Amino acid sequence: MKKIITLSVLLVSGITFAQASLETVVEPNPTVMKYAETITVEDMKEDLTILASDALEGRETGKRGQKMAAAYIRAHFEELALEAPVSLGDRKSYYQDVNLKSSKAGDIFLKIGETTLVNVKDFLYYGDAMNTDEISTEVVFVGSGSEKEFENVDIEGKSVLAINSDRRERRKILERAKDKGAEMTFIVRFNNDEEFTSFIKRYGSYFSRSSLELDIEDEVNAEEGAFYISPSTAGEIFEKPFENLTTAIKDFNKGKQKALKKIKSKKVDYKISFVSKKIISENVLGYLEGSDLKDELLVITAHYDHLGMHDGKIYNGADDDGSGTVALMDIAEAFVQAKNEGNGPRRSILFMAVTGEEKGLLGSAFYAEKPIFPLENTVADLNLDMIGRIDDRGIENSDNYVCLVGSDKLSTELHELSERMNSTYTNLFLDYTYNDENHPERIYYRSDHWNFAKNGIPVIFYTTGSHPDYHKESDTVDKIEFELMRKRAQLVFYTAWEIANRDGRLIVDKKMDPNAKR
Repeated sequence: MKKIITLSVLLVSGITFAQASLETVVEPNPTVMKYAETITVEDMKEDLTILASDALEGRETGKRGQKMAAAYIRAHFEELALEAPVSLGDRKSYYQDVNLKSSKAGDIFLKIGETTLVNVKDFLYYGDAMNTDEISTEVVFVGSGSEKEFENVDIEGKSVLAINSDRRERRKILERAKDKGAEMTFIVRFNNDEEFTSFIKRYGSYFSRSSLELDIEDEVNAEEGAFYISPSTAGEIFEKPFENLTTAIKDFNKGKQKALKKIKSKKVDYKISFVSKKIISENVLGYLEGSDLKDELLVITAHYDHLGMHDGKIYNGADDDGSGTVALMDIAEAFVQAKNEGNGPRRSILFMAVTGEEKGLLGSAFYAEKPIFPLENTVADLNLDMIGRIDDRGIENSDNYVCLVGSDKLSTELHELSERMNSTYTNLFLDYTYNDENHPERIYYRSDHWNFAKNGIPVIFYTTGSHPDYHKESDTVDKIEFELMRKRAQLVFYTAWEIANRDGRLIVDKKMDPNAKR
């Protein structure tokens, strides 16, 4: 279907590979192939040239460019005659408003005796925006922050300090501190002041910017706040050389139960202040009703926001995630044409262009918290994020591959179905490098499928991995591998078709790790 929306209208409004075995190949369905062929390079290039143009200003969440992109996607859904599924009183909308709060650090300080320390220079406060009066607190040393160390000391109504460089353990420390009634948490994550100073110089400007978070009472993405301090600052709090603190941890682990209790602190004062304002962004939803199994829902997602403009540079985000967004639009078009010709899906399909992914998966977190359709009726989420490039790892078959993440985490059937669709129709090289939850880049937790997976909904995340232009102003349309992108989008279409039309709902035969967190 020829696109009729124009930009001018908007301006006014450990490596492991797996391949399907030959035994999984089934006879191709000519009807399905007919509609897959409507996903074309020409359509995707036309849409992406607009969405990733300078005129859309990098599509930053809550900014003008994001609103323009939302309007473009909404107009496409309207043109396809997809249903607007969001109820707003007596009318329907394609927009699910996402309530956000923009916060920028204000007056945040830490006092140790007569010394006043400055945020993003002498320490770093990281966590949800909050405001406190000046608070005076005693600090209890909890060693490396293990459960055993927490149980060894009395922290009710006091603050805690832990020395731990492990990211996952730091999350657990924050949870333990909260559960046991600690007022504040102080964490030392580096072994020396030089490493701490280098970290602040490298990332300080990032933490000085405004940040976005969900603005809902039952927010699920809340990040417990903590003061990240240098080793020498920890020594000042306890009036001991930092080496004495690490020695106390070793002694405790050797069975000296009083080793931690002997470490006594000065009174520490702190204040936290943020300047906040409310922002509304939009998830863009188009709904295609199914037939005999219409109460069950397949969701297909791609985030359309990007990084916006900084220092006079426009971050167009052609691959991240303009590529997934325009593929979503073309996949929707293929399904609509099929339904118009009497070949509609048995299950309903929700096409959702998601906002706020770059700010912390906010749009999908909001949908998962306030779903338009019951999550218990959602059979799967297929998520597209960066499918237009070849990454920089030099992998095998790099000219004919796609990375799959999550397909086997909750449903064996989904993984087998995915492999079967690939071997039957597209014959891409399926790269499962990033499928390991413990991969250093933690890809499984870093896109919008995660907010479905953590709710027990089977997912597949389609991506191509990082490349030298990732999160740079050089992520532009001219570098997109459109023919390969088309083939990847077609794999998503074939997989979606099978999920939407098979007799049985996908069986969830695996459980989420209850401790799994981003």
